[in-house]
Amino acid sequence: MSAHNEEAPELIEAVPTVLVADADAAGQRLDQWLAARLGPDMSRSRVQMLIRQGAVSVDGKPVDETKRKMAPGESVSVTMPEPEPAEPQGENIALDVLYEDDELIVINKPAGLVVHPGAGNWTGTLVNALIHHCGDSLSGIGGVRRPGIVHRLDKETSGVMVVAKTDRAHKSLSEAFADHGLTGDLERAYLALVWGIPQRPTGRVDAPLGRAADRVRRAVVPEGRDDARHAVTHFAVQERFGESQQEFATASMVECRLETGRTHQIRVHMAHIGHPVIGDPDYGQAFRTKANRLPEPLKSQVKAFPRQALHAWLLAFRHPTTHLTMRFEAPLPRDMEELVGGFRKF
Repeated sequence: MSAHNEEAPELIEAVPTVLVADADAAGQRLDQWLAARLGPDMSRSRVQMLIRQGAVSVDGKPVDETKRKMAPGESVSVTMPEPEPAEPQGENIALDVLYEDDELIVINKPAGLVVHPGAGNWTGTLVNALIHHCGDSLSGIGGVRRPGIVHRLDKETSGVMVVAKTDRAHKSLSEAFADHGLTGDLERAYLALVWGIPQRPTGRVDAPLGRAADRVRRAVVPEGRDDARHAVTHFAVQERFGESQQEFATASMVECRLETGRTHQIRVHMAHIGHPVIGDPDYGQAFRTKANRLPEPLKSQVKAFPRQALHAWLLAFRHPTTHLTMRFEAPLPRDMEELVGGFRKF
């Protein structure tokens, strides 16, 4: 029987659906075979997204290659995500507004605030706060799940963000972020407290990023890999800590500027060159014992720091209607300022 004629199995939300490849599956692409097996309501593009999101396993091992060739007898498991709420609702969450007009709003995002709703974070996000604050002005701009959002910061990264309030602003700002400021319409800078002191005061990290083995984090990957994405970060050392001694671990305050805007880019790139962001739970685990080589009370202060010490301190862009360049700065938040102060003392 042809795979295309077999009855499509019923999918149950959040419960893996297991399919076994028959003889007709030999040589077929995984995405094509799955799309045929899962029925008319499951498009091939949707299947490809599920594969890239880590929702598909073959013989118990996660796969991320949509073009992977099938073999008879292979067991394919598909886990459908939980159903999403119809649309996010407004919530009265305080915002640190740096600027606002009819076209856009600029905020200083605190650490711990998720930007938009997603798995495990359907409420309490920046989007929920913006809907409450801006009302109907965000309706339909940029999609139901991400109204007005043109860029994002990681949950535990603080700093300046701009959000569009009109379609015109969304288009203009999205184009600027997609261009990564190459035309001069965008400037972004971050401050990162990192382990160690780079050998050069300035540098450029040019290393493609893709999915790590766990499919959740990112990693530097070979340039020719299917999921490899061009990524470039420029850094400049602002301060050095512990440089004159050999007994304790050293650290640096580094300014990073993005030439591209990949997920976790600064965190992965700094770890790649041996200087991970202090407190980074995903990319700095190998350096956690560095804190043991610090004097007290700094040692305890670093161990207690609950997040990556990364802050988006500068954002500049051209206003979509006035065409004037607007520049916004956010000082280091208190927790990061206190941590840096601890390093300055030793």
